[in-house]
Amino acid sequence: MVKLSMSRRAFLTSACCAAAAPLMTSLTLAAAPGDKRLVTIILRGAMDGLYLVQPYADGAFKLHRPTLALTPESGLIDLDGFYGLNADAKDFLPLWESRELAFVHAVSTPYRDGRSHFDGQDVLENGGSAVGEEKSGWLNRALSAMPSGPARKAIDVNTSAELLLSGDNDVEVWSPRTDLAMKNDERSFFERLYRNDPVFAKAMADASLTDFSVDELYGDGKRGVKAVDIARLAAGMLMQDYRIASFSLTGWDTHAGQKMAFRGPAAELATAILTIRSTLSPDVWKETIVVCITEFGRTARENGSLGTDHGTGGLAVIAGGGIDGGKVIGQWPGLGEEHLLNGRDLMPTGDVRELAAAMLYRQFDISPGSLTNTIFPGLDFSPSSIYLKSV
Repeated sequence: MVKLSMSRRAFLTSACCAAAAPLMTSLTLAAAPGDKRLVTIILRGAMDGLYLVQPYADGAFKLHRPTLALTPESGLIDLDGFYGLNADAKDFLPLWESRELAFVHAVSTPYRDGRSHFDGQDVLENGGSAVGEEKSGWLNRALSAMPSGPARKAIDVNTSAELLLSGDNDVEVWSPRTDLAMKNDERSFFERLYRNDPVFAKAMADASLTDFSVDELYGDGKRGVKAVDIARLAAGMLMQDYRIASFSLTGWDTHAGQKMAFRGPAAELATAILTIRSTLSPDVWKETIVVCITEFGRTARENGSLGTDHGTGGLAVIAGGGIDGGKVIGQWPGLGEEHLLNGRDLMPTGDVRELAAAMLYRQFDISPGSLTNTIFPGLDFSPSSIYLKSV
């Protein structure tokens, strides 16, 4: 359920799509009043939070992961005496040391047992408690609850709007196909046709500046557009009229050879957040919160292929210039056999929807009633949430 509007701006961007397309991946933007910003990054594929932020002081961790459990000698950076950061994400350290980064362990959606990426992402984005329970996305519903609602608008740079921002609020769609190529005569035609239209001329000029080859932008040819490019675009929009940005990073499904498979996505996530920080002005960064969430975690035990399988409890990442970070928050359940969910997964002790609700409450002053009745139906949330108190 996505309301689409082919506005003048949408027409212009579609005309310039071929020139600008190599920079694009799945990105959603929304304009809203006020100075605060929120960026939501969906980590598609089920990010292994136990591998990114390792509870090395939990005695059971090494037993469950004899190969994947790291040490300071093998690539673990101590954070607080209990948790350590995987060195694949070492670029996070400046944010951690400046207290602009926090990790939230043992969180999940209400989704259980099915272990389907498709269903898990549906619940993550619809904001309900079950697959298909809500036909719109919680971030789209949040737009309706913000002050000065009529001033809001959204754009999804994708072939179709992702569920997260799909719903009754208007969404413009820009398809970022990277297999399109604008030939010189085609480019010349558009330039001549609209040379007396200042708006189009500027859009065309801006798009033409991004004249990169696919090889330059597509690392190994499989992972898609570089995170730095999509993050820079999102941050650039946040410096203008937009107050909400959402995009996805993929590659987190690490069933085999996890040590190698995890390295690229972890580095990309750190790069994306640091790019947002460096692109925004210091004043805007102080008003911005970045929330990174995934559909579910991965199993406590490594598998026979030196990877991990679909689990339940996972990890969320929070960053921003105005947060009180430099900590791992949430209630740690332990990894002993008696503490695991179904004898295999990290037990969730927090609802990732509560984390998202807390950030919406903090950034946009959305009422608790709207958060629990409309945006996240059935959620137990109040201003005394641990996530508000912790960051």
